Amino acid sequence: MDFKELIEKDRENRRKTKFEGTLLEYIQLVRDNPDIVKLSHKRMYDIIMGKGHEVLKPEENPRIKKIYGNEIIKKYNFFRDDFFGIDRILMKMVNYFYSAAMKGEEARQVLYLVGPVGAGKSSLVEALKTALETSEPIYALKDCPMREEPLHLIPKHLRKEFEQSLGIKIEGDLCPVCRHRLKHEYNGHYEKFPVVSTDFSIRSRKGIGVVPPVDPNNQDTSVLTGSVDISKMDLYPEDDPRILSLNGAFNVGNRGMVEFIEVFKNDVEYLHTIITATQEKSIPSPGKNSMIYFDGVIVAHSNEAEWNKFKSDHTNEAILDRIVKIEVPYCLELNEEVKIYEKILKRSNFNAHIAPHTIEVAAMFAILSRLAPSNKVDPLTKLKIYNGEDIVEKGTTKKIDIVELREETGLREGMNGISTRFIIKAIDNALSISEHNCINPLSAMESIIKSLKEMDMIDEQKNKYLAFVQDTIRKEYNKILEKEITRAFIHSFREQAESLFNNYLDNAEAYVNKAKLKDKSTGEELEPDERFMRSIEEQIGISESSAKGFRTDVTSYMFYLIRNGGKIIYSSYEPLKEAIEKKLVASVKDLSRIITKTKVRDKEQDKKYSSMVEEMKSNGYCDHCCDVILKYAANNLWKD
Repeated sequence: MDFKELIEKDRENRRKTKFEGTLLEYIQLVRDNPDIVKLSHKRMYDIIMGKGHEVLKPEENPRIKKIYGNEIIKKYNFFRDDFFGIDRILMKMVNYFYSAAMKGEEARQVLYLVGPVGAGKSSLVEALKTALETSEPIYALKDCPMREEPLHLIPKHLRKEFEQSLGIKIEGDLCPVCRHRLKHEYNGHYEKFPVVSTDFSIRSRKGIGVVPPVDPNNQDTSVLTGSVDISKMDLYPEDDPRILSLNGAFNVGNRGMVEFIEVFKNDVEYLHTIITATQEKSIPSPGKNSMIYFDGVIVAHSNEAEWNKFKSDHTNEAILDRIVKIEVPYCLELNEEVKIYEKILKRSNFNAHIAPHTIEVAAMFAILSRLAPSNKVDPLTKLKIYNGEDIVEKGTTKKIDIVELREETGLREGMNGISTRFIIKAIDNALSISEHNCINPLSAMESIIKSLKEMDMIDEQKNKYLAFVQDTIRKEYNKILEKEITRAFIHSFREQAESLFNNYLDNAEAYVNKAKLKDKSTGEELEPDERFMRSIEEQIGISESSAKGFRTDVTSYMFYLIRNGGKIIYSSYEPLKEAIEKKLVASVKDLSRIITKTKVRDKEQDKKYSSMVEEMKSNGYCDHCCDVILKYAANNLWKD
């Protein structure tokens, strides 16, 4: 790469897009593109929607229907790669910006995000700020400390005519500094006032202001609205704009965004500026100068304890009335939680191998800690329902209403529990101490247990969390592992599995249709083999009374597959697939135990073992984790 050429090309592109002219030239730009005078909320809404969005259709996605029912859910491409499992929250945020962009009441309200630590509040705000930095430049009065809209120069008695001609609405007034310059530098000839293009920058404090928590004993509103330059007070009167230093968060955040970090850690008097900035769209200037027009998105965030303390004081009602509160809970969907960890790990420099189900096991623990207890189902079942999974018992899909589960626990679910950071640190620790540059579900669980024991919390809560890892999740992982090894083991018995499947399907179809089977060799008509079908169905606990319904379900599903152009194989219908695999494993149980546990194998056994290992490796295991997992399986699975 020619770096010099790259630099020069970039400099030339920036020069071409840079604008500097007079108000008259800017008005011509507005005539060609009225959109450039949009206000801050509209700008932010357009940035988000400009990336596109997708409406999730429950009728086309059974999992979506299980999780959301008939609720319309939108996925915004702006958030797609960084935020998972909080689609409803993101919809509320976008709705806020839409209403504000339409100049509804939300345009005069603070967007306030509240939630537990590590839920993603700060990340959401960072995404908005970063989007501003990469957005199209805006046009502002040259050297204006507020970077204000150039059309503020238009006198109020002429604005109606300009608005009708340009098809826009002019909001706001000149700041004291530009008003003084207009009068003394340009003799009131506002059409000659210079206008420039300018971008947004967090680091340079251009269009993005940040207000960190300030010591309550030493709060100075100059952080918000700027100050008076004492060195110039000997030169100019107190009300002269030339003594102003407009470098506060509201000054630099005009036309962009102002972020309040841990907002309620500040003294309430310090926050009174928010009232005028929202409701009146103006902020006080330092000293004895006039109020200054302000157009910016105000975003605040804090944890729930600070919110509860603040709202409990009735004297804070004026500020509370100007807040649009959005709760940002922890993710409660297993698949989405896994995506969060995978995203964070990809951004790190760890290059170790991560065995299948490692991240899944860690995510299970995080979500179990966040779920409220239910009288209807156990925690693990609730986790699976929230993840849009079918709950199959004895071969029948159990109907559990997810809406009832949510209503049972109210809207508070996900507002406490184990944070994402805790899990990531536990995974990082497991990666750091791995001698083989590989981690697996067992080492992840060990790291989580160690971190829990070191955590400062009440014993009752700690014991509850430890039980999740040591009992609930370990048992669930054993089931997952058994299926994993079974799948790898069955791979070498694929023909037998397909044969069992076709035989069962023929018998079940004949049984449901009250027909007879024709022997392919002899042509003899036979009754459906009840004994054979029951030997399959019993593997997943289907009783005799439920057998008829199961056979009907199987044949109906296969007919549905054919009608929709699907291919019928033994794994087409999950309950039947599980039954066939269990039947095969049961028929070769001793062999599977020998293959898994025995160190010295005969030639045939060694062939089967090697086949199983190769299949597991093709499914994402490396030699080391495969060895560890199989040794664990030998001691924990297939016990009599």
